[in-house]
Amino acid sequence: MNTHLSNRPLLIVPGLGGSGVGHWQAHWAERFDDAEQIVQDDWDRPDLSAWLTRLRAAVERTPDAILVGHSLGCILIAHLTQRDPGARIAGALLVAPADVDACVELPHCLAAFAPVPRLRLPFPSITVASTNDPYATIERAEDFARGWGSEFRNIGACGHINIAAGFGPWPEGERILAELRRAIDAERPAPSTRPLPHRTNSIALRASR
Repeated sequence: MNTHLSNRPLLIVPGLGGSGVGHWQAHWAERFDDAEQIVQDDWDRPDLSAWLTRLRAAVERTPDAILVGHSLGCILIAHLTQRDPGARIAGALLVAPADVDACVELPHCLAAFAPVPRLRLPFPSITVASTNDPYATIERAEDFARGWGSEFRNIGACGHINIAAGFGPWPEGERILAELRRAIDAERPAPSTRPLPHRTNSIALRASR
């Protein structure tokens, strides 16, 4: 049964490869009836301009949403905020940001996403990182969080916090999301009622890398 998280909807922003069935992002898209998973045309050859257009459209039709990024999705959120600082975003949960500046494991098609924007995000955020993520060192992830003005959470040796690392349902992540929601509500009280947009949850067909 789906759960209504709050009167602030979620926009779930996957990274390279998408977040397919079994990924915690896909679980959240199904679990929360106020969640929408962003769908890109090509998950394997990301185009910054095209991905930004898709995310910007979702933010515009769902104002005051909480963005939930994973991997390259975190970097996409940072790019959107740099380009559209006035976008109506309530907050962001940024999980396992991919280091497109320095990580040799990432494919060449991600070059356009570098450098990682470091401007302070104009909304509350929490960055979650792992000590053995192959796509970013814990020091780099913490440095990103510092630039974004984001609360930083080191959750230990958890790989890329994806299916390959054993993260299907992620109860700890839900608790962190609830903490973020409370911080947002304390800073920016939400209206008591707001209609949810009519849409269908979208689940990508492939697992995140």
